[in-house]
Amino acid sequence: MTTTLSPAATDVAAPPSMADRLTGYACALLAIAIWGGWIVSTRHAVHGHLPPATVGWLRFVVPAVVLAPAWIKIGLWPRREAMIPFVLCFIGAGGLFFLTVATAMRFVPAADVGPLLPGTMPLIVAVISALVFHERLGSLRIFGFLFIALGVLTLGGRGLLYPEDGAWRGHLLLVSGAAMWACYTLAFRRTGMKATAIVGMIGLWSTIILTPVGLPGVISAVQEGYGREVLIQLVVQGLFSGVVALVAFGIAIEKLGSSRAAAFTGLVPALAAAIAVPVLGEHPDMAAVVGVIGTGIGVMLASGAFRRG
Repeated sequence: MTTTLSPAATDVAAPPSMADRLTGYACALLAIAIWGGWIVSTRHAVHGHLPPATVGWLRFVVPAVVLAPAWIKIGLWPRREAMIPFVLCFIGAGGLFFLTVATAMRFVPAADVGPLLPGTMPLIVAVISALVFHERLGSLRIFGFLFIALGVLTLGGRGLLYPEDGAWRGHLLLVSGAAMWACYTLAFRRTGMKATAIVGMIGLWSTIILTPVGLPGVISAVQEGYGREVLIQLVVQGLFSGVVALVAFGIAIEKLGSSRAAAFTGLVPALAAAIAVPVLGEHPDMAAVVGVIGTGIGVMLASGAFRRG
């Protein structure tokens, strides 16, 4: 059974308690740690033997199955009052979002993904929260988002000013993906559903939609001897990113609010850049270092970490 949120149950509610903040911070950090590795893993997969639709199917079939006990209690669809927020969540974290981002990774290097996807998402959330939901961000948090913007521009500026052939397509898709992800972040609390139920239901419908084009690719990959790669993606995409990260991020949204939780995603570019050093052999230059520092400072300020109460 689902519960609905009252009109007051928005991000303008009373500040979270210390216990809620610590829980939210821990869950947010767990989610971004997984997503930092997810960027590298997904780019490797879509440039290998698995097309985006196949990787997407592996991504969503695990939460659909693992979280079945949660979504079965609700049914195939949420209640009428939660339908619109759920649809926005599905758009922002379901199969369409994954295909958009995975396709983008075919056009741009991994270094562009962090700044343009998780880097811009908290800025979009903050703008929508302020303009639509009249959330008061406060001066410290505004400065935080400005620092995040500095980090995004520094890390992604080179790709935008000197794009590779066709890279603009990937940039456009990544920014579109960031806007979709912002819809998920803002609509999540307004469903009145638990994180496990939302993630499981998104996984269910994404699996249904992607099965006709994704499952044949899985079968072909296994038959061609790439079963190990399929298994790795099943664990990384399905279990870690599809279940653990989304549930953890959902809890962070519940405990911290949409814009505070979203601010933590500004750490993903720095983490992805660090992972890319041993995995992809990419070493950040001075521009990347400045971007990482700016993003890190922005996350601390925008997340409300220095706010008392």
